[in-house]
Amino acid sequence: MKLNKKMFDLGTTILASKEKNPDAIAIAGLDYKYTYYEWFKKIDTLSGSLKYLGLKKQEKVITLLQNNFEASTIHWACQLNNLIVVPLNWRMKPEEIDFCISNSEASCIFFQKESMDGVELSLEAKKIKQIFVGGNNNKILNISELIKNGNPGNHPEGKSDSYSIILYTSGTTGKPKGVPRTHLAERSAALAHVAQNMYKNGEITLGVMPLYHTMGIRSLISMSLINGTFITQPKFSSLEAIKLINKFKITSLYLVPTLFHELIEDKSFTNNKVKSCKKLGFAGAPMNNGLIKKVMKAFKPIQLVNHYGSSEVYTFTVDQNAHKKPGSAGKAGINQRIRVVEIGSKNPQKIVKKNIEGEIIASLKSEESFSGYLKRPDANKKSIIKNWYFTNDIGYIDNNGDLFVTGRVDDMIITGGENVSPIEIENLLSLNKNVLEVVVVGLPDEKWGQRICGFIKRDGNIEFGNLDKHCKESGMANFKRPKEYIFVKEIPKSPTGKILRRKLLAGEYDLDR
Repeated sequence: MKLNKKMFDLGTTILASKEKNPDAIAIAGLDYKYTYYEWFKKIDTLSGSLKYLGLKKQEKVITLLQNNFEASTIHWACQLNNLIVVPLNWRMKPEEIDFCISNSEASCIFFQKESMDGVELSLEAKKIKQIFVGGNNNKILNISELIKNGNPGNHPEGKSDSYSIILYTSGTTGKPKGVPRTHLAERSAALAHVAQNMYKNGEITLGVMPLYHTMGIRSLISMSLINGTFITQPKFSSLEAIKLINKFKITSLYLVPTLFHELIEDKSFTNNKVKSCKKLGFAGAPMNNGLIKKVMKAFKPIQLVNHYGSSEVYTFTVDQNAHKKPGSAGKAGINQRIRVVEIGSKNPQKIVKKNIEGEIIASLKSEESFSGYLKRPDANKKSIIKNWYFTNDIGYIDNNGDLFVTGRVDDMIITGGENVSPIEIENLLSLNKNVLEVVVVGLPDEKWGQRICGFIKRDGNIEFGNLDKHCKESGMANFKRPKEYIFVKEIPKSPTGKILRRKLLAGEYDLDR
């Protein structure tokens, strides 16, 4: 008997949403609002323009955009045309843009004023089609003309096993890894997101998590499945977010813990302004007990969902009552199996007992999962073993079967939901003439999840201001700059010379006063 493996592609998904409830508000911002019918017309014409430009099925389209109307529209037009969207952090440096263009073999790039400098200095960007978003730029194509003048009547061309997107995730070496994901994986993850967050038809969500991040994409697609409304916020501002919540009566928030912290601490925050927000979810980093209590008191939500996952697989585990068991990441998601195995064993069968720490692994049989990194057989060999994905996270399962994530097998720092490689920061700080040795770690922080801290063995008089200026002048992104420096007499090491980061985290060092 032949099994039916059919499933909607994402182009068909947005078309079905338009057909199902054309008059529902699909997308809005401070100065615009469109129904599904109105928005699909713009998606359709942009789709026609992309075809006119010669972009063919499964070609890659890079976006260096904030969370605006255009970025959202480009995403859906690519899905309709069976193009692969490659969303990148709009703050990327020219050399990072070069790497991603070359690695993905992209043939087109969308960018805006905020990302223009990086694109103009990128050598690879000069070799591909460039399209500007916002304002006037007579030198190159402008997206407003493409949306206005494209031929309508385009039909979904993707299949469930076509690639939909390539997400780039930070690696421990600082080189990003491409994560290709199919229409099936993306749609399955969005369906799981709807179910696990208990969304209903017509939810309204704040679209501020970046559309180059799995959380942002999940919010965008999940809203389309339930004829919900995606409220765009190009760049997070707590004051503006509160205004958007109040204006549009936003019902659900899916954010990293840092943003919840900033919302609550904003001087303009009142429960009355956010009283419509009753469905809260967080991911990207743990939320500590103190912040959970503040969130529950400030929002008075009916639910607080902790989602633990990744770009590669999306859902690992979910706790739909995170406030009742702080620190718990819950149990496996509806499309998932998880295990905790002996650290370093690289063996899915070496399952540790309850309450024993080990490496967390997830099944790659999940519909939500990827099948391997782009052109990275080395990374695949390390992470994909016998149909299990080795997360590189450390944790344990308690007596009730709930997972607790306690750290990373490697030393990646997760701050504000962003992955930061300490090696990159250490390399930069080591160039300062007064820095003899440096180790960068993530310390627990209520706002950021982890606070980037540099432990410095110094030569001469050097303080926080000198080092912060050093990072600023290098062009380092703000979220990567250490928020604290601790000056020590010696960096703790093992007899073989290995740096003992755990001793720094435990406070086992002598201060250099």
